[in-house]
Amino acid sequence: MCVTADCCVSTPETAGVLETDPLSPMEEREERGIMGQEREDEGKCQGQPANMDTQNSMTETEENCVEVCTEMEEKGKEKGMEERELKKEMEMKLDAEVKMELCPSVPGLQMSFIRGTDLFGYVGIEAVLDQMRRKTMKAGLEFNIMVVGQSGLGKSTLVNTLFKSKVSRKSCTPNYEEKISKTVKLHSVSHVIEEKGVRMKLTVIDTPGFGDQINNENCWEPIVKHVNEQYEKYLREELHINRKRRIPDSRVHCCIYFLPATGHRLRPIDVEFMKRLGKIVSIVPVIAKADTLTIEERQEFKERIRQDLAANGIRVYPQKEFDEDPEERFLNDRIRESIPFAVVGTDKEHQVNGNKVLGRKTKWGIIEVENVAHCEFANLRDLLIRSHLQDLKDVTHNIHYETYRVRRLNESNMTFSELGLSTWPLENGTADKCESESHL
Repeated sequence: MCVTADCCVSTPETAGVLETDPLSPMEEREERGIMGQEREDEGKCQGQPANMDTQNSMTETEENCVEVCTEMEEKGKEKGMEERELKKEMEMKLDAEVKMELCPSVPGLQMSFIRGTDLFGYVGIEAVLDQMRRKTMKAGLEFNIMVVGQSGLGKSTLVNTLFKSKVSRKSCTPNYEEKISKTVKLHSVSHVIEEKGVRMKLTVIDTPGFGDQINNENCWEPIVKHVNEQYEKYLREELHINRKRRIPDSRVHCCIYFLPATGHRLRPIDVEFMKRLGKIVSIVPVIAKADTLTIEERQEFKERIRQDLAANGIRVYPQKEFDEDPEERFLNDRIRESIPFAVVGTDKEHQVNGNKVLGRKTKWGIIEVENVAHCEFANLRDLLIRSHLQDLKDVTHNIHYETYRVRRLNESNMTFSELGLSTWPLENGTADKCESESHL
């Protein structure tokens, strides 16, 4: 643009030259360029006012253009250098973080992290998952579940529905007679359930007599005592000098607490029981026989129960403080929004659209137990068995049992010599435990 401006400027001297010496178009363009340069030189040397103003403005424009271009180039170079330097710094930091990390717990110990892309070839570390699976399938697993609630709420039926077999005390006891117990008793029934090569020893602990008396004061004490006795039993096995290779686990991993479908709020006995048991075992509250409530009544009842749980500081499973990562927190938040689960239990099948389904038949139709539109039994089953069974065991071992172990050792200040002399009584005098085993 600056060159075009120079060519367009004409002076009388240039016109005179063109008149006296006509040239060809080609020579004329060359001569104009030469004359323009000479004119600029003459204007600078002779100081003609008109030419000086024009040339000064043109020179300033050219200088500004050059300066702007130079600044832009320098800025571009600086930005490019900065970007390259930032990229290099980021790459160096990432490499330093990924490839070499210092272990803060042990000074002087270096720990390196090598990604799969940095390996020379296939190592086979992932095969440990198959090894763990084979070992678990060979050894089997243990799961102990306790059901608590007053008589007539369908505890035995729900347990049978959960595991789709006759696992409740009522179902496997011959000549069983339903009668109200005068005291709270504990009955344990164990089964070995096998499915697709995986064996699980299931123990169902029933609590007949709970909440059935006129005076229910301290009716939770036998249950609390039983839970603590199992922790004590496990602790004794753990502290032996010659421990068993695999300690039998009789600790209660989960307690299902049955709430009657009154449609009002939690009763005082419900609040007191869950307050005490929530500190030593994972509690999952459920609304029993939820088919007696309408959808609107059920939602209002659940909201009132959640308000009562929060107002009384009752901790039910899964607790927020035990969430380990955002994905687990997202899943558990959805579960917490559904608590307490409104469930219906049955072990009878009916034909619905040509398919056999578990359900309760009424005059108005069939209530499908595993249909989430009818009740929340499927959500409870998924929580207890399909998604959180191992987490229930981990919380029992790492949280509840660990709390008991620390408190017990601090209270007694035990030493190994004292352990050899002491005989801690573990018999539950108030609980007649009827144990039986079966293989399904």
